Amino acid sequence: MSELTFEQMLNESFKTIHTGEVVEGTIIDVKPDQIILNIGYKADGIVTRDDYSAVPTPDLTAVAKVGDTLEVKVMQINDGEGQVRLSHKSVALDKGNERIKEAFENKEVLKAPVVQVLGGGLSVSVEGTRVFIPASLVSDSFERDLNKYMGQEIEFVIIEFTPGPRRSRIIGDRKQLLVAKKAELSEALFSKIKVGDVVEGTVKNVTDFGVFIDLGGADGLLHISEMSWGHVENPKKLFKPEQQVKALIKEINGSKIALSMRFENENPWVDAETKFAVGNVVTGKVARMTDFGAFVELEPGIDALLHVSQISKDHIEKPSDVLKNGDEVTAKIVDFNIDTKKISLSMKALIEPEEGEAEEAAAEDTAEATEE
Repeated sequence: MSELTFEQMLNESFKTIHTGEVVEGTIIDVKPDQIILNIGYKADGIVTRDDYSAVPTPDLTAVAKVGDTLEVKVMQINDGEGQVRLSHKSVALDKGNERIKEAFENKEVLKAPVVQVLGGGLSVSVEGTRVFIPASLVSDSFERDLNKYMGQEIEFVIIEFTPGPRRSRIIGDRKQLLVAKKAELSEALFSKIKVGDVVEGTVKNVTDFGVFIDLGGADGLLHISEMSWGHVENPKKLFKPEQQVKALIKEINGSKIALSMRFENENPWVDAETKFAVGNVVTGKVARMTDFGAFVELEPGIDALLHVSQISKDHIEKPSDVLKNGDEVTAKIVDFNIDTKKISLSMKALIEPEEGEAEEAAAEDTAEATEE
């Protein structure tokens, strides 16, 4: 047997590697764009920045250091410069694919960070493997701006898993989880609420006609007419999205909930018969006007009509000729109807009759007394 040369003995001391094999190496040098590994082979292995991770890594010195061990896949035994081309990303992708396959087959809920916002949806990373969630499956409602999800960890299920040698098609769905959760919350909510309950919720949307309030399982509508005992002109002046509010359940009709903030203990009409009895003199502010009269707010929730014919002894064409919104007026209550909640006022009734009118009235009274 011939003696082995030193080079032959040295080569035999190194292990044999094959393309596609997964090996573990020790980092012996780190540069911003590459990592050099000792993998027990006669040549060192190189992991480039592109082969390190599926997530862009600008500077490898920030994620790796000398002495660390790294699991890598052999991509090319001789890269043309006598070095072994390795990939850490490929190992992570294989593990990620296996994890995703398992979740797909078991219909498991996954949780992973959003690593990229795309034009048509979100890209999340499961152990280095990218999963695409289309915009239509991100939420159970239309999302105009998906950027708010960047960096967030979100839950989803895999609805399509088609691995490929070059490119895999992996689709996630977050919407069905939200729909299922909402259905669960809705069932729980409707099982415990009833008409007359006071509930707390979060303002979801404000419109000209009312406010939609999230009650934690269903939305309730607070109509503009139910926002206050007083007159409300613009809901947007009273409410804003995310505001916490308390409201009374006025009606439940199937899945629809009507709300009210007209709490009975705040009802201004409770003792109105005493405060606004016929003959009482009251002061209020002009709240709004029509051609036939002005509505005067006596207190929040109670308006009274001052008819155009009762504003002055003189003829007035329309109330706006002598009054404007916000004017303070003093008048006598000449009619009160608790059933219809209507009050009529008269400013004219407070005007003292002029001297000639007083004498004429006195003469009429004397004549009537004589006739009797």
